[in-house]
Amino acid sequence: MNTFDRYGSDVLSATSSASHRPKKSVPVELKLGMVLEDAMSGYVGAVVGAQKTTAGVVVNLEDRRGSVRAFPLGPGFLLEGEPVDLRLPTKKKAAPGRTASGSRAVAGAKARVARGSRIWVEGKHDAELVEKIWGDDLRIEGVVVEPLGGLDDVADKLAEFSPDKNHRVGILADHLVTGTKESKIAEAVRRDPRYREVVHIIGHPYVDIWQAVKPHVVGISQWPVVPRGEDWKTGILRRIGWPHADHKDVARGWVRILGKVTTIADVEPTLSGRVEELIDFVTVD
Repeated sequence: MNTFDRYGSDVLSATSSASHRPKKSVPVELKLGMVLEDAMSGYVGAVVGAQKTTAGVVVNLEDRRGSVRAFPLGPGFLLEGEPVDLRLPTKKKAAPGRTASGSRAVAGAKARVARGSRIWVEGKHDAELVEKIWGDDLRIEGVVVEPLGGLDDVADKLAEFSPDKNHRVGILADHLVTGTKESKIAEAVRRDPRYREVVHIIGHPYVDIWQAVKPHVVGISQWPVVPRGEDWKTGILRRIGWPHADHKDVARGWVRILGKVTTIADVEPTLSGRVEELIDFVTVD
């Protein structure tokens, strides 16, 4: 009796006739959102994850009805009608002798005692992303990054901190575009004579720090648009097909996004330039 091997050389053959050679599977790195067809069953779905099992790595595909099935990673799939041999993504590393931000790594360097200056960011996710990319640089410089929890209380926090030339504050604001509440708060800080030359508030145009991660890093072509009035993060997760039922799903979604970021090349220049400007500002001796 003949048995069918989904990994056999003819699984993805368009024809077995002598006049047509079977197409060879091309190695392709797995990406979230990639739409694949399992050649053996005909099941079609978008990649929503991969995981290690006792039998090896499996890729999870979600069809248009929301049903998820797992298939062994490797050959046996079609991508846009072409046979592919799925591979796990190669983890990107900083260039030799470089930190994740692209700065020259200092061998044997120890973290400095924290300076009096600070960089404030709006939320926990902002702080985690800054740490992921610039953490090595910040530790060498002795700079502490602290989440604010929003700009609404920044005036009170500045009054409490009492910045001066030896205790500067750099502030990174979300969605700092003309006409927004955030832009008005920032302008008020800039106009305050107490904070000239000791506080630098700057922002990026993104609704949330998630958007500062380049879409292809997450496995999507672009960040979805979420209508005003709808929770932005759950709306994003819903539209890219990730779990979005509650705050736990939002937390898991961020962990997945942050896990894809390895170097400064994975975030938009609009963010990286702002962060490095703040680092320069608070480390001036």
